[in-house]
Amino acid sequence: MNGFVLGGVSSGVGKTVAALSIIQALEDAGYAVQPAKAGPDFIDPSHHEAIAGRPSRTLDLWLCGEDGLRRNYARGEGDVDGSHPSTRGTSSPAICVVEGVMGLYDGDGSSTAMVAEALDLPVVLVVDAKAGMESVAATALGFQQYAETIGRDIEVAGIVAQRAHGGRHEQGIRDALPDDLEFFGRIPPNPDLEIPDRHLGLEMGAEAALPREALREAAESLAAERLAAVADEPSAPETPTNAADPVDATVAVADDAAFCFRYPATLERFRERAELVTFSPVAGDSVPDCDGVYLPGGYPELYAAELESAGTLAELGTLASEGLPVLGECGGLMAMSQSLTTAEGETSEMAGILPADVTMHDRYQALDHVELEATEGTLTANAGDRIRGHEFHYSSAGVDADARFAFETVRGDGIDGGHDGLTEYNSLGTYVHVHPESGAFDRFLERLER
Repeated sequence: MNGFVLGGVSSGVGKTVAALSIIQALEDAGYAVQPAKAGPDFIDPSHHEAIAGRPSRTLDLWLCGEDGLRRNYARGEGDVDGSHPSTRGTSSPAICVVEGVMGLYDGDGSSTAMVAEALDLPVVLVVDAKAGMESVAATALGFQQYAETIGRDIEVAGIVAQRAHGGRHEQGIRDALPDDLEFFGRIPPNPDLEIPDRHLGLEMGAEAALPREALREAAESLAAERLAAVADEPSAPETPTNAADPVDATVAVADDAAFCFRYPATLERFRERAELVTFSPVAGDSVPDCDGVYLPGGYPELYAAELESAGTLAELGTLASEGLPVLGECGGLMAMSQSLTTAEGETSEMAGILPADVTMHDRYQALDHVELEATEGTLTANAGDRIRGHEFHYSSAGVDADARFAFETVRGDGIDGGHDGLTEYNSLGTYVHVHPESGAFDRFLERLER
């Protein structure tokens, strides 16, 4: 599956809108498109899926390691099977469009440039052109030459001009670009190409998908065939994905608007090795008959009153006290706590599994790639193991003095600045999100079987 990386000159330059417009342009031209996201984000991929009709792959060196990143990219080939309505019956090759994170070179754990280098894919640069022509070319040239300056082996092949008008504006940008930087088209200014945002980023794709008509209008200003031509074959993983032995266990995964932050690869891993069932705490579903529960991150703070009144969390608290293993990440940790207080000061009771009271704030409390070391054996790690993940949350957790932590933070803030992984009964709640390439979910499944 050939591909290219869509890098930005900065955060907020319009990479997501450019990615969605490019996906639309390629599909309209008859190509099957597999979206992907550099970095640990959950929200941008939801917009990719809303337009492409298939889950977006997560490509992060810190979370997955280089070989794991390549494996996760390669697994996406199985999702592009010609079943999408726009590509059914065609023989056009699949193309992977990898949306970058922040600016092209930003980030020490897994920058967009690092992902492009690990995959050996070319970069298409998104440049904000709303107030420039020659300066757009100068910016792109600087980004192209900076790779060599810092010894990063990547190719910046050309640009997409974000917020660029046609006519003289477009022509001025084209004329200013050097010969070895191609102009792949523009995204015209359009208020319909704006995704509403809130804390943690944009609204989810299921809530605020961009209108197809606006995307198709933008797609007409993009050179789909030249974008397809620049896509290249990625580096293959050294170690292919090998199916691990199945475990005799059933995992129940919370799946609704409050618990929507989970990687496709996590659900794939659960399905490969165990039985997977889903339920909705917001809707008041009973906890399914299972051997363990996974509460992903999401927005429990937006549904705190519903979660309190629905009764599912109270049932889950009782089951956890009787020994049912519950694993919660970020929003899942919040739901496992004793109480959740919103930024407006409204408090709701949660599951009461963990000795913590969670409070929402107006500003984020942590944002980083994370590394944890297990001080004792727990659901996702053996004693002494190190696992990598990421944290991004607007809440803080006040914990009891006798609270037990499963991890020390080697990098990141965790729950109290030095620890993460509150543990009680057979359950574990963390602020860190992990990817299945970390091995954490395999250990979770194996512990459920035991």
